[in-house]
Amino acid sequence: MRAVVQLVKEASVTVENRIVGKIGAGLMVLFGIHKDDTSEKIPWMVQKLIHLRIFSDEQGKMNRSVLDIGGEILVVSQFTLYGNCNSGRRPDFLEAARPEMAKPIYEKLVQELSTQIKVKTGEFGAMMEVSLVNDGPVTLILEH
Repeated sequence: MRAVVQLVKEASVTVENRIVGKIGAGLMVLFGIHKDDTSEKIPWMVQKLIHLRIFSDEQGKMNRSVLDIGGEILVVSQFTLYGNCNSGRRPDFLEAARPEMAKPIYEKLVQELSTQIKVKTGEFGAMMEVSLVNDGPVTLILEH
């Protein structure tokens, strides 16, 4: 599984002109699932996301987590994180999990995160418009 994590001042997801998820300060997480992934990897990702120290402390050092600041997480499913662009001009998505396999893993990640922090989501499989104000900017990639 792969996550692109962005530190945000705010973020939202819109589907068909309707906001389905919106957060203030926190993490915007684009979450991709590989065809060989299982839900056994979720606890690692959950712990990494909520404890990753990328928010500034009083001295301006990255020393605080999203939990420390009382922030929120917006999770958006993103199969294109496994797009292969190495040959040709159009990416292939052969490494991405099929929707019927990916959706339960995505839902489990959201469920486990929700037990520890406020979480909003996009809409799995929908065409979404994502809007955010990146803070820093800080963008990291987590892979497990």
